[in-house]
Amino acid sequence: MAVELLAPAGSLEKMKIAFLYGADAVYIGGKNYSLRANAKNFSLDEIAEAVTYAHRLKKKVYVTVNIIFHDQNFVGLKEYLQALSKRQVDAVIVSDIAVIELINQEKIPLEIHLSTQASVLNAQSALFYKNLGVTRIVLAREAHQNDILAIKKATNLDLECFVHGAMCTSFSGRCIMSNVLTNRDANRGGCAQVCRWTFATNEKEVFSMSSKDLNLIPYIEKMIEIGVNSFKVEGRMRGIYYIATIIWCYRRMIDKILLNKLTSEEASYYLKILNRCANRESVPQFFHKLPNENEQYFLGRNESSNQDFLGLVLDYDEKTKLATIEERNYFKKGVIVEFFGPNMETLEYQINTIYDEQLNKLQEANHPKMIVKLPVDFPLKKWDMMRLKVIDKW
Repeated sequence: MAVELLAPAGSLEKMKIAFLYGADAVYIGGKNYSLRANAKNFSLDEIAEAVTYAHRLKKKVYVTVNIIFHDQNFVGLKEYLQALSKRQVDAVIVSDIAVIELINQEKIPLEIHLSTQASVLNAQSALFYKNLGVTRIVLAREAHQNDILAIKKATNLDLECFVHGAMCTSFSGRCIMSNVLTNRDANRGGCAQVCRWTFATNEKEVFSMSSKDLNLIPYIEKMIEIGVNSFKVEGRMRGIYYIATIIWCYRRMIDKILLNKLTSEEASYYLKILNRCANRESVPQFFHKLPNENEQYFLGRNESSNQDFLGLVLDYDEKTKLATIEERNYFKKGVIVEFFGPNMETLEYQINTIYDEQLNKLQEANHPKMIVKLPVDFPLKKWDMMRLKVIDKW
């Protein structure tokens, strides 16, 4: 059984990072019909560029057309779907039966994946969509492992599951709180994340209703065993460090599991990295049991902005052994960091000397995206990253 690692891509740069760090496919949104209206998203020309780039690498691009449609949203939809087909996207991700019917009636040659917004949790629903021509089901995030196994046995469809990222307080994203409180339609791309707000219950206490993030690293092997084909990471609005780190960890986990070489020490290490990468706590949620108060935020939240991402490697000079770094968070002399990248082992390094672009010595890098040079004895490549060392390796 083929196993796919599927990454979010909110821009061409993020797509390239995702592929570089090990994704087999990406999902992207166009300027319309996508549930991430606040993401940069892709024009049709950019979609064509993305597909050409991906196919050159023998990778795939899926395009989201997964809003809940109102009548006015159908204007121009047929032409848009035809344009996606002409640009040879590998599949569209849809949630509305009317969109599936339109693709079928117009005989538009597009592979159809069913969005998690359709909330499929049982074999009967999956078979219904299979009969409509759907080839892959993106299961509801609320799916238990027994649900997944039953659906796989009954349908033999490709199954895609979210394994990492934000959860919605409402069932599979079907929320109207944003509409009610802000007049922004969550089901047409405008979610204001009201569930993450805090509400005063009295003068001393606040109440929130937010789910902790999803993290299924401990269950990847089990998911492969029961027939999950695609492991999906949430986060089209996330930055390049988040995407690189999450994909880097899951890529290594999946590969080692398939080779039967994953040790418990390695699994623990990847889990620790993932737990530091975002500013919210992450848990397995529904996969192995019903969530309880430990999987939710009720009386306030423990969130802090992650400052681990220190720099992006722009260049490395083999002769001078100087790495050119674009600073992303403050660092200074004496700090112990580590470099990681798609084609290198994670290596520790202590910053003893910092140069500016004219090779003047600095004590610190303290301006966002300033360019500095560091003497580094081991070779680096463009798009490798430098982060604060906070976790000991096994």
